[in-house]
Amino acid sequence: MDKTIRCRTRKGFALIITLSVLSVMIALVGILLGYLEKARTDAAQTRAMIQANLYYVDMRDTLKKLGKNKKEVMDLLYAYPIPLNSPDGEFSVTIKCDPLANGININWLGFENNQTMQIHYETAQHVFDTIVQTYGIKDAARLQELLLEEIGEQKKWVQKEQSRLLQKNGIISREQFERILTRYQFEADDAEANDIAWEKFFVFDTQSKQADGNYLSAELIALLFGFDIVQVQKDWIAGETNLQTFVQNNGGEYAKYEKLFYKGFVDEARCEVQFPYENKKFGFTFVQNHGEIKYFEFHNK
Repeated sequence: MDKTIRCRTRKGFALIITLSVLSVMIALVGILLGYLEKARTDAAQTRAMIQANLYYVDMRDTLKKLGKNKKEVMDLLYAYPIPLNSPDGEFSVTIKCDPLANGININWLGFENNQTMQIHYETAQHVFDTIVQTYGIKDAARLQELLLEEIGEQKKWVQKEQSRLLQKNGIISREQFERILTRYQFEADDAEANDIAWEKFFVFDTQSKQADGNYLSAELIALLFGFDIVQVQKDWIAGETNLQTFVQNNGGEYAKYEKLFYKGFVDEARCEVQFPYENKKFGFTFVQNHGEIKYFEFHNK
């Protein structure tokens, strides 16, 4: 009887050991398959990145050759995504651009002590103050302090043609602004600050000292000129309506802010390109600024 029990016990232990080994083997196979899939994905992304670079070079060269047709083409790209396909189907991309200077430059908040830029500072401060009052920012003083720490002294700004990697002063990207906002939210426990559509009022990707008035948001126009937002949203069409005409026809004081707006075409845009590759979607972005194409960034859609 004891021998039978011991035999069953040994078989039971053997079965447990066998199941344990099998479980380990299954887990190892799963890990190996995961590594293999990751390797395949990484390889596909590498090939897609090479393809994106080829598309980028072609688009860069094409945009540089537009000449007098530049405004017409960019207005079209601002309006809606444009699909581009070759007859054989080998080339297929969609490109969409947005103007860079279609709002108040956040860096103008740093012009308080610059007498020649007072209208820029006063406008930026007015927009900021209105936003914090409208949306109930808990600690507006601390948020502005954090912004000014990043902005620094405006006299130290580098020229447009210099690399942003060398730039030490100023807020030069939406991502940089969001990092500041995250820090403020953590310090002030003000999560709602991230719910504000800051991009409807401020721009972050340009060092320009003028804005493209014809591409302002309805929210910013209503704020600046004291118009009813509902009426502006109904009548204003960015890119099609002339700002000066619109403001004057609605009884607004355009002359007060006239110095802030470009008179002609503003050749500053951020473009996003999407394309399929090996049954997946990929894309990249770049900035085109007065004929210069730069800041290529690849991403997996």
